[in-house]
Amino acid sequence: MRRYELMLIIRPDAPDEKAAAVIDRTTRYVVASGGQIIKVAPWGRRRLAYPIDRHREGSYHIVVFESPAEAIAELERSLQITEEVLRYLVTRSEKPVKARRDAASAEDGEEELEDTELQSAVDEDVDADDLDVPEGIDESESEAAPAAID
Repeated sequence: MRRYELMLIIRPDAPDEKAAAVIDRTTRYVVASGGQIIKVAPWGRRRLAYPIDRHREGSYHIVVFESPAEAIAELERSLQITEEVLRYLVTRSEKPVKARRDAASAEDGEEELEDTELQSAVDEDVDADDLDVPEGIDESESEAAPAAID
């Protein structure tokens, strides 16, 4: 099974019971199709970037779940015909990978370099004279905004 994220934008004028019913119906469908709900997070009411059906705000909800790929098309079809849903987006996400230490190198007694050690080794190899940095750049001649210079 693959991990997916579903972002729902529900109409702001929809009662809380209907918004909860949409979320409940969506999660029940995922479980019924052989999937598993990882997390449901309401983000609350937020301003939209542009009006959708004359609404300037929407109630955002995120659902993270694992499901077979075949079930996603039916889920999207169901969300598309639901009146309370202004917009939705289902994206496939990668599972977080935990960093683990290689057992072979640990048995040999080799020490792994830390990021700070690697960075300092890189810094020592680079000489300031080797860089092609133009000298004499005056900050007052910059076209950037004054806040960007600070």
